[in-house]
Amino acid sequence: MTKIAIIGGGAGGFFTAINTAEKHPEYQITIFEKGKNVLGKVKVSGGGRCNVTHACFEPRELVKFYPRANKELLGPFHSFMTGDTMEWFEKRGVPLKIEDDNRVFPVSDNSQSIIDCFMILVQKLNIQVKTNSTITDITPLDNGWKLSVNGIVEKFDKIVLATGGNSHSIWKELEGLGYKITDPIPSLFTFNTKDTRFRNLSGLVVKDASVKISGTKFQEKGPVLITHWGLSGPGILKLSSVSARHLHEKNYQFQIQVDWAFSYDKEVVEEVFEEQREKNPKKSLHNTPLFEIPKRFWHSLLEFCQIPETKIWAEFGKKEKNRLSESIKNSTISIHGKSTNKEEFVTCGGIDLKQVDFTKFESKLHPNLFFVGEVLDIDALTGGFNFQAAWTGSWIVSQNI
Repeated sequence: MTKIAIIGGGAGGFFTAINTAEKHPEYQITIFEKGKNVLGKVKVSGGGRCNVTHACFEPRELVKFYPRANKELLGPFHSFMTGDTMEWFEKRGVPLKIEDDNRVFPVSDNSQSIIDCFMILVQKLNIQVKTNSTITDITPLDNGWKLSVNGIVEKFDKIVLATGGNSHSIWKELEGLGYKITDPIPSLFTFNTKDTRFRNLSGLVVKDASVKISGTKFQEKGPVLITHWGLSGPGILKLSSVSARHLHEKNYQFQIQVDWAFSYDKEVVEEVFEEQREKNPKKSLHNTPLFEIPKRFWHSLLEFCQIPETKIWAEFGKKEKNRLSESIKNSTISIHGKSTNKEEFVTCGGIDLKQVDFTKFESKLHPNLFFVGEVLDIDALTGGFNFQAAWTGSWIVSQNI
């Protein structure tokens, strides 16, 4: 009997186990999880709703959401894509829905739907799930692998590593076997700032923003959320992902340039100012928020530009116009540190991709050793993309193991 050890009881581990068991019911498959609970990241993903995947159905477009591994994932995405993921869950009794921002969730709006699906299937397919299982040794044999699980040595024919982005003990084991590990650092984090423009504005969203790391080419656009510690939202999270290594080297001390009205050129902004002077000369700037900027933040920008509440458009001078235009289109903000949601932590780093055969997600150094998910140097932007990489890798492993 072929014995398979899947190390890691997360999304990738369960998806690999289930698809492998469906294709090879004769295999003896065991999932080992070091924690006391399985599928923890699935449970908290998407605010507890589980952002299963993203409604992007063209592989060449999908890989653009992966700052690292976009070339390596192109072929795999032609084998198992977002549409395949949706069909997989639908067929197994979990109806999904596509939201306005193209994120895909269970119709139930509850991650427990995904967890229940997985738990029912592992029981039906006789897959063993062992929690509180610590792997302390991984040794290749001539015809398989030797694992030390809680000090007990077991032999397996094939191993799948699906230990996620917090795999330090596993990476250390692999380094001993000759693998190169790209130093793991945080990705998908928010920016900390004490800029007075954001005082008392926690929870406010500016939808039409563009954010750039000063002095670099790193730039992203998308909604920016003001928090009590600084800046978050899709625009910030995307930028943190693509610039993760650069910001780590900067020790998260840097400046950003923010365009709070990305859809409007600077010339258009100034033209709108002139229109207001002509059409509403007696109206105060304070009561005329423009460019879809939320009213409270508009007030903050006016205060920052030293424009009093009583200022009317007829009295709006050239210097004030330049200050406000610059503040809207090119705000410079100093960032001092980051904040990370530990439960939804995403890691940039892991097993060097050159050591992996992506037609099988198998090691090039050792046969019968497979890798799935963030244990590899693969991470993506927010929106269901990290899960999709895990589903794709897991499915390909299940077809080749």
